[in-house]
Amino acid sequence: METTYNPMELMITIAARNLEDGAMVVVGTGVPVAAAMLAQMTDSPNLTIMFEAGGIAPLLPTMPISVGDSRTTYKGLKATSMAEIMELCQAGVVDYCFLGGAQIDKYGNLNSTLIGDNYDKPKTRFPGSGGANDLASLCWRTMVVTPQNPKRFANKVDFITTPGFLEGGTSRVDAGLPANTGPYKVITDIGVYGYHPESKAMILLSLHPGKTIDDVKANAEFDIIIPDNYETTVEPSAEELRILREKVDPAGVIIGR
Repeated sequence: METTYNPMELMITIAARNLEDGAMVVVGTGVPVAAAMLAQMTDSPNLTIMFEAGGIAPLLPTMPISVGDSRTTYKGLKATSMAEIMELCQAGVVDYCFLGGAQIDKYGNLNSTLIGDNYDKPKTRFPGSGGANDLASLCWRTMVVTPQNPKRFANKVDFITTPGFLEGGTSRVDAGLPANTGPYKVITDIGVYGYHPESKAMILLSLHPGKTIDDVKANAEFDIIIPDNYETTVEPSAEELRILREKVDPAGVIIGR
């Protein structure tokens, strides 16, 4: 089988590998649900998928097009409400959530509200938080999957829609958010990033094949920590690509972007 892949397939595969068997994850449509489905069909058959609108543990027949799609409850354990999903996050039973945004800074703060310095008259207005603030505030680990460029990886986000580690260090906990929660990994088309255990600043974990440290530096306004030792990302296997293309997204709705 052809083992070449595009950046979207690589990012989805990496995200899927980070969802261990037995974990619970709240996902939205698009890349997050594709990653969760791939994880279930490979190494994590007991992954519990949850949707913000209330679907819990469905056996997804095909990829849903919205968090309220009837497929999000297909053969599931429960069809409940957004309120109960958020209560489960608050109770500390949800391991992961996936989020995105127009901007992310070095401490994992996300902006999905606006571009510009005037809230009432922004240059661009986006949909806003939805449940993103709640999920990132309450779930144990937040993962972000996004293309990487200087506009997205901003020195300072124009609006903090979703809290990461705020100003770094202990500022997230000092603000009253639960201890040991927060940003976990950022998966881009250049590399995979985590956060320094003390400063909470973004740090390179692995570099994708064919990418360079110069690519990392050129595609972020802020300085990403480059450790002495970082890994090379393991490429998608032929089997992972087969499942992703034939079972998860045969129409190429997501992987064809």
